[in-house]
Amino acid sequence: MSEEPKAKLRLEIAHVLFIDIVGYSTRLTDEQQALVDQLNQVVRGSDEFQKASATGRLMKIPTGDGMALIFYNSPEQPVECAVEISRVLRGHPGLGLRMGVHSGPVSAVTDVNDRINTAGVGINLAQRVMDCGDAGHILLSKRVAEDLQQNGRWRPSLHDLGEVEVKHGERVHVFNFYTDDAGNSEPPKKVPQAKAIHRAEAERSSERIEPKRARFSICVLPFANMSGDREQEYFSDGITEDIITDLSKVSALDIISRNTAFTFKNKPVDVLQVAAQLRVSHVLEGSVRKAAGRVRITAQLIDGSNDSHLWAERYDRDLNDIFALQDEISRAIVDALKVKLLPEEKKAIERRGTENVDAYNLYLMARQSYATGFEGDGRRNETIIRLCRRAVEIDPNYAEAWALIAMAEMLLRSTSGLGGDGGLAAAERALELNADLAEAHAVKARIFSEEKRHDEASREIETALRLNPESHQVNKCAALLRFRQQRVEESIPYFEKAVALEEGDFGSSGMLITCYTALGNREAARRAAEITLARAENVLARDASNGSAMGHGSDALAVLGQGERAKDWMARALLIDPENMTMRYNFVCALANHLNDKEAALDMLGPSFEKMGAGLVNHAKIDPDMDPLRDDPRFKAMLAAAEKRVELTN
Repeated sequence: MSEEPKAKLRLEIAHVLFIDIVGYSTRLTDEQQALVDQLNQVVRGSDEFQKASATGRLMKIPTGDGMALIFYNSPEQPVECAVEISRVLRGHPGLGLRMGVHSGPVSAVTDVNDRINTAGVGINLAQRVMDCGDAGHILLSKRVAEDLQQNGRWRPSLHDLGEVEVKHGERVHVFNFYTDDAGNSEPPKKVPQAKAIHRAEAERSSERIEPKRARFSICVLPFANMSGDREQEYFSDGITEDIITDLSKVSALDIISRNTAFTFKNKPVDVLQVAAQLRVSHVLEGSVRKAAGRVRITAQLIDGSNDSHLWAERYDRDLNDIFALQDEISRAIVDALKVKLLPEEKKAIERRGTENVDAYNLYLMARQSYATGFEGDGRRNETIIRLCRRAVEIDPNYAEAWALIAMAEMLLRSTSGLGGDGGLAAAERALELNADLAEAHAVKARIFSEEKRHDEASREIETALRLNPESHQVNKCAALLRFRQQRVEESIPYFEKAVALEEGDFGSSGMLITCYTALGNREAARRAAEITLARAENVLARDASNGSAMGHGSDALAVLGQGERAKDWMARALLIDPENMTMRYNFVCALANHLNDKEAALDMLGPSFEKMGAGLVNHAKIDPDMDPLRDDPRFKAMLAAAEKRVELTN
C-alpha cells in the first residue's frame, strides 16, 4: 500500500465575498430558513459563482445568516459576483443583503491536490468590511479597491469612505462599490458609525459597554504524547482540544481552530514560522505523559515575534487533578498575557461536562473512536456505546457522554435496525443536562430525519450550527441532513468542513465523491477520491480488517480508474467482514456508478437490502449513486421489499 500523502497547512491569498441577510435575527425560525433558501437561489444565479464552481476554485461556507464565498483567481471575481447578486436581488424584494469584499490570507489544509478552506484573516476582514454597511451596500477593503483601480473600467464605481472603526477597536479603510447594476439609488457619502459595530455587539447595545481590551491571537499546537504508548494518544489530543476550547471562551483572545492547529501534529515545527504563517501573536506547545494514575504536562507560551518564552511550566499531578490542571493552565496563559477574565468567561472555563476523571477518560476514548472511524461500522458503534454507558454509570450527569451514546445508537438503528429507540432517549437526557450542547441537538436532528420529521430536524441542526459551527460531528450531521433532503450542493460545504476538521474522516470525503459526481464536477470528485483513498489506506495499515475503509476505498479506486484493484478490495473485504452492510452498499455504488457493472451491483445489493436498517434504505431511495439502477425491475422490487420490511419493524 502507498503511504498516506502528508497533509500540509499553508496560507494563500484568497478573495472573499462575505454576505449577510439584513434583519435575519429578528425573524421567526421558518422565515429565517426561507431567507437562507432565497439567498442560495440568488447566489446560484450568479454566472461568476457558476464559473468558479465548475473549475473547483471556489469554496462556499454557510454562516447561518449568510455565507462566505472564497475565490482564488482574482479580486475581480467576488466583486463581479456581488454585482450579479445585487442584480438578481431585484426579483426578491423581501431579501435584504449587505456584502463585503477583502483579499487576504486564508488558511488551507492541502491533502494531495485538494484545498479545503477553514479560517484566516482574509475571511475575518471581509466580515469586518461588510459590517460597516447596510442593506444594498457592496463595500470593499482598501486592498481590493487598489487592485481594482488598476483596471480603468472599475474606477468610476469606487468611492472612498475613509477609515472606520470596527470590532475591538480595529480600523479598516473602506470603499463603497457603486454601479447602477448594484441596485443602489445613490452612493453613500459616509458609512454610519453604528454599522461599524459587530452584529453581536449591536444586539447587546442596551447592555453596559465594557472598556476596550487588548487582543492576542494564539495557536495551540497538538500536545505531544510522551506516554510511550500510541494508544494513549486519545488523551493528549483530548487535553489539547479542551485547552483550545477553554481559551476560545476568552473574548480578548483569538484562538486558531482545532482543525488548523492539528495539521501540525507529529511534525517538526518552527514556532516563528508557524506564527508567521498563521499571523498569530503567540504559540502554545507542550506534552502529556499519563502513567500509573499520574499525569505530567509541560506547556510553554512563546512570543511569535521573537521566539522568547513568555511563560513555561511543568505539572506533575495525580490524574484526578486533571480538570483543575486544565483550568490552571488556561488561567496561567491569561495571566501571562495580562488579560482580565470577565466573570462569565471565568465560569465558562471552569464548567466541565464531568468532574470524574474515570468518566472523562472513557469519554475521550469513545470520542476518539467516533472521530477516526466510520459511522456505518457497527463494531465501532457498539464500542462507543459500551464506553459511554460505563461513563454515565460513573457520572449520570455527563451530558457529552449521553450525546455520544445517542449518536451511536442512532447509527446502529439506521444501518442495521438495532439500537433500541435510535438514541432519542439518550439525546433528550443530554439536552436535559445541557440545553446548549450542540452535538446533542445535531444527533436529535439526525433522529428526526430518520423518522421523516423534516421540519423538526431542520430546526435542531440550525440550533446545533449556531451553538458550535466548528464541531466535526455537527458539520457531518448538517451535511448528511441536507444530502438526504436532496440538497446536494448545499451539503458540500459541510462535508468539506467535516473533512478538514478531522483528518481520519474518510466517510465524509467518500460522500464528497458522490456529491461532486452528481453535480458533474469530475475534477473535484477525483480530488475527493484521492483524499478518501489516502485516508482508507492509512486506516488499513493499522487495521487490515476494517471493512468500512475498504468500502469507501474501493469506490475511490474505481473513480481513479483502478477498477481491478477496487474489485480485489471487494473480494477480500467480503471474506473478512461479510455482515458490514454499509461496506456492501459502497461496493454497489462503485460497481453501478464507476465500474459500469450493473449486474454485479444488483447481485451485491440483494443481501444488503434484506438486512439494512431504515436509514440506509431511505438513503438508497435518494442516493444519486443508485441512479444507474433505478429503472431496473430487480432494483425496484428489492427496494419495495426493503421499505415494507423496515416499515413493519419500526
